[in-house]
Amino acid sequence: MRKSNKVIITCAVTGAIHTPSMSPHLPITGPEIAEAAIGAAEAGAAIVHLHARKLEDGSPSQDPELFKAFLPQIKAASDVVINITTGGAPTMLVTERLVPVHTFKPEVASLNMGSMNFGLYGMLGRFKDFKYDWERPYLANSDDRVFKNTFKDIAHILESCASNGTRFEIECYDIGHLYTAAHFIDRGLIEPPFLIQSVFGLLGGIGPHPEDVLHMKRTADRLFGDDYVWSVLGAGRNQMPIASQSLAMGGNVRVGLEDSLWDGPGRLAKSNADQVKRARSLVEGLSLEVATPQQARQMLGLKGRDNVNF
Repeated sequence: MRKSNKVIITCAVTGAIHTPSMSPHLPITGPEIAEAAIGAAEAGAAIVHLHARKLEDGSPSQDPELFKAFLPQIKAASDVVINITTGGAPTMLVTERLVPVHTFKPEVASLNMGSMNFGLYGMLGRFKDFKYDWERPYLANSDDRVFKNTFKDIAHILESCASNGTRFEIECYDIGHLYTAAHFIDRGLIEPPFLIQSVFGLLGGIGPHPEDVLHMKRTADRLFGDDYVWSVLGAGRNQMPIASQSLAMGGNVRVGLEDSLWDGPGRLAKSNADQVKRARSLVEGLSLEVATPQQARQMLGLKGRDNVNF
């Protein structure tokens, strides 16, 4: 059951899944990412989840210099909670993926709860023409790619960020990831309240069927009781249907161009704010209220925007 009438909307503005040729609206440069994040916050997102991309070809990068081109700008323009990825891209080493979080000490960082197949090659059936040389092999070679997040990796991420007071968006792509989260909670490496982000519809993880969503929620309830905040993201066309189910079940939602390029059948979203507005309409249509950034901070026990390193 819902413990609060407030709903946290997270917006993941660019990510490392989609490539630049898939949409002209995908933010690439620092100013574009800043504008997208600020626009999402103005539309109602309490949290923005951030990746960086190389300026020359839009490929994923964890270079802190690229993050400097948008983190201070977002903070200066908005009270929104900033969440920095530790996932980076499936092609990166853990040490590379961690550099921005260690450098900037954000309020929130994402953390994937297990190694997994991360199949993006199906997108080649929908997208044929690519502007940059890296795009096609990045997708095609994902049929032989494992996104590495071992127990040792996860423990290192948690322990190395502990002194910074950064809390985690705990990303669970399957039921076993919930049990892995429970394992690290038992080890004392994750403290409540837990932000459990359930991911549906990505090839290699749990599917997008309503029964899959119910199974995730029932398992999380049993493992975490009253100590967690539940949020969902649906990949691609699953974004809004799964968001709707989450809201009806007392959960929160994540949207954004990292997770889906679309704003309806066959219609590209022109901005991240468009998807936030659509999610907001679902929230308000159920007589719920969109959480402000400060309310999200209280719900998640965050350290506050003044305690970051940017």
